[in-house]
Amino acid sequence: MSELTFEEPLETSDVEIPSTLPVLPLKETVIFPQSVSPLAVGQERSIRLVDDVLEGERMLALVTVKNPDAEEPGWDDLYETGTAAVVHKMIRVPDGTLRILIQGVARIGLQRRIQEEPYLVGEFEVVEDQVEETPELEALTRSVQNEFGRLISLVPYLPSELELAAANVDDPGALSHLVASTLRLKTEEKQSLLERSDVSERLRDVLRILKRELEVVELGTKIQSQVQSELEKGQREYFLRQQLKAIQDELGEGDEQQAELAELREQVAAKNLPEEIRKAVDRELSRLEKLPPAAAEYGVIRTYVDWILSLPWTETTEDNLDLVRAREILDEDHYDLEKVKERILEYLAVSKLKNDLSGPILCFVGPPGVGKTSLGQSVARTLDRKFMRLSVGGVRDEAEIRGHRRTYIGAMPGTIIRALRDAESKNPVLLIDEIDKMGADFRGDPASAMLEVLDPEQNSHFRDHYLDLPFDLSKVLFICTANQLETIPGPLLDRMDVIQLSGYTEDEKLGIARKYLVPKQLEAHGLSAEQVTISENTLRVIIREYTREAGVRNLERRIADLLRKAAREIAEGRTEKIAVDTRKARAWLGPRRFPADPKKRTADPGVATGLAYTPVGGDVLFIEATAYPGQGKLTITGQLGEVMQESAQAALSWVRSHTRELGLPETWFAEHDVHIHVPAGAVPKDGPSAGVTIATAIASLVRGEPVAEDVGMTGELTLTGQVLPIGGLREKVLAAQRYGLKRIVVPRDNEPDLEELPPEARKELEFILADSIEDVFAVAFGAPVRSRPQAAPSSEPQAAAPV
Repeated sequence: MSELTFEEPLETSDVEIPSTLPVLPLKETVIFPQSVSPLAVGQERSIRLVDDVLEGERMLALVTVKNPDAEEPGWDDLYETGTAAVVHKMIRVPDGTLRILIQGVARIGLQRRIQEEPYLVGEFEVVEDQVEETPELEALTRSVQNEFGRLISLVPYLPSELELAAANVDDPGALSHLVASTLRLKTEEKQSLLERSDVSERLRDVLRILKRELEVVELGTKIQSQVQSELEKGQREYFLRQQLKAIQDELGEGDEQQAELAELREQVAAKNLPEEIRKAVDRELSRLEKLPPAAAEYGVIRTYVDWILSLPWTETTEDNLDLVRAREILDEDHYDLEKVKERILEYLAVSKLKNDLSGPILCFVGPPGVGKTSLGQSVARTLDRKFMRLSVGGVRDEAEIRGHRRTYIGAMPGTIIRALRDAESKNPVLLIDEIDKMGADFRGDPASAMLEVLDPEQNSHFRDHYLDLPFDLSKVLFICTANQLETIPGPLLDRMDVIQLSGYTEDEKLGIARKYLVPKQLEAHGLSAEQVTISENTLRVIIREYTREAGVRNLERRIADLLRKAAREIAEGRTEKIAVDTRKARAWLGPRRFPADPKKRTADPGVATGLAYTPVGGDVLFIEATAYPGQGKLTITGQLGEVMQESAQAALSWVRSHTRELGLPETWFAEHDVHIHVPAGAVPKDGPSAGVTIATAIASLVRGEPVAEDVGMTGELTLTGQVLPIGGLREKVLAAQRYGLKRIVVPRDNEPDLEELPPEARKELEFILADSIEDVFAVAFGAPVRSRPQAAPSSEPQAAAPV
């Protein structure tokens, strides 16, 4: 609807209001008595209503719609109180709509609904104002006139003539209607004022609304005044500072900016910066000198210069290349790991002869908890260098490595430069942890940013985006750690010298626990070796029955569990000394968590024990096979990868092609479907090394003969029955040892790898070298299964190989 207009009301005192009136619904508009307003009429039925009204008494009822979204409002969509009005003028617009000028006459209330078509018609009754002449009413009237006058003076959308019009209104009811019709109020609020017949109450509501509007307007005016005063204050301060600067220049006195610049220049002169870096700093200081301190770029340049001055451009620490001392430190910090220690000592020996530690980047790869991070700390202690650790696991933003450019707000250098700043040396030992877990997304590839950092041929001129100056990283000894190599990009892996760290044997875990873990946890729990002792048998029980891992983290947690319970008993005064034996350990730790006997799993035919390699160490897999009447189909479950599924198909094809040697009818597979399942279905599994295990499980099923319970096996199987070599042999053997297996079948081509196994494992386990699947069957079933030479295909019909 159009905005209200304020004209002198027409004389309507002698207008007689009929009881039956057509209803014109108003959306988001409330018309008050004695007010004149233009309205736009667009609906067909409303246009017809206006035409009929103009032909008659020119009277209609104006009623507001409750729901403004209603297309054609009905009786239920309207309020019951409205205003009887007279149509004074009507203009037809070329688009077919009407413009009418109406004047409210009186408040009316709906008594009865008469008709709905072609437009609403109802019976109404005039609702008279309830006026009681009292001093309170007079006071309310004057208060409304005064507050309305104040609001008019503050609000630009109210013309000043309204103040005079309100002052000349003697009728309190008309005054309330005038004020309510001119204020910008919500429709519900205006309707509430229209429905209130008690004039005193209506004036109170109008007065409350006026005070609210005045409070809002005055608050806005106050905010504008504050902003204006702040702007004026800033301008005044600027002119005063300019005048002060002119006075200081005239007197020859330097200001704070000059003192700050002088201090920065002294720091630059005191720091041994390379020539290229010194030129860049001088250039930035010259720019800083020309900028006022209030400029936004002043703080950016100052922070940039501070970063340059905080970096160790030439500061280094002296290396200690005493190999005897290095061996002592490595032996002191780590139990066993002889191969790794030898590799580190070789690296240090070459560096001593060259008098330069630059060379390949070391990368320690192994399961969690085997000491990769602590090895880096030991190397730093051996060389007397600063040690810094960066964890890049989960990093997806390239700017984390290279930093952000100075054009960004809050920009800062990357983690490499920040680590060197904290190390205060340009040749620290920088450990980059979990490098195999870096990600990549729309913000860039941090692994690619690492290429320059870890390349000895390039990192002598590493450029961080923030500094945009070459920094020499060639003196930094980078050591990376990872759980697996597969997720490290090839170009990045090519820049590293990989050192494998395998899991620990039981004896190695026992030695680590006695030498490192127990003393560390005793100190952490406030106990001494005299108060609590843990026997060797107890530690073996914890290792065998309560942990099954490649590292020693869970072993340390179980030792901590025992010491917490011991600490409670000592703290409560129940005892002064405790000797933790196997009985007490089992009572405190609860039921054993890892059964060590595989007999129950392999008691039935169709189950074979395989060995697997995972990023967290070796593991034992029980591969199950079963059959049921069918047509030779193969079903594979257990969340297996594509390579492992293909191994299962190859194993089944070999067994099907040798049914006669296995003592089965030629049509056995044509009449049965085979289902192969690898338990722990929530864990993804992949790789070709389970081929011989799957073939053994199928052979055990079809022969009805269980596999030997103490045998584990690993190897890739070909369609011709050959057993191919596999990787991760050490981890698989250690897993078999932890599980209590006695005999391990490995491919003959892996025989050289047996020399690298711990002496304890070679002593406890028997290794059977297999060239073909028949060698595997000979161990699994206790009797050799010899295949006949491959003959030409028979003309007899055979079942098709599974897809």
